Amino acid sequence: MAGRLFAQHGYLGTSSKEICLRAGVNMAAVNYHFGSRDGLYEAVLVEAHRQVVSVEELEAFARSERPAREKLRALLAHFVTQAALGEKSWGFKVVLREVMAPSPFVSTLVEHAVAPKAAIVSRVMADYLDLPREHPAVQRGLMMTVFPCIALLIAPQGLREKVLPALQPTSAGLLEDMTTFVLAGLDALAAASVDEPADAS
Repeated sequence: MAGRLFAQHGYLGTSSKEICLRAGVNMAAVNYHFGSRDGLYEAVLVEAHRQVVSVEELEAFARSERPAREKLRALLAHFVTQAALGEKSWGFKVVLREVMAPSPFVSTLVEHAVAPKAAIVSRVMADYLDLPREHPAVQRGLMMTVFPCIALLIAPQGLREKVLPALQPTSAGLLEDMTTFVLAGLDALAAASVDEPADAS
């Protein structure tokens, strides 16, 4: 219930009173279980990001026996699927709100949700690029792979319907085009990074 309310009204627009009334629990429940409304919101943030992509899902991609190329394609496919679900997920709406208008607790989202997942994807990226995980090209490759997925997730429905209909998650060829674009870029990045030291900044 709290997640749906935060998704609808945001961090500032949702009170402990409203959460407890809608959930049918005692007013002290939020403080008892989470310490405060802020503690509850932090828990909601982490769960919201888990709904978009979980550590378990990413570990499954990373640990599979498939080539790194196929792992990356599967990751892109996951985000395309999530973009299709978008508005049906309160978790997606909470994360979107936090990205567009960060609350004082955005660091919780980064530390407890984004960073652990980025570390997992970095392993796959390093494997694909055949570079050490600490190599700057691995971080850049991660950014340039994930950011288009984020853009697809947060693109307004009106933009996808009226301006760029080929970006509809159900559009034929979208996943293949994204995969082709990302992998070609990573191949070029790997080739350009052969002589770049791992500690380059």
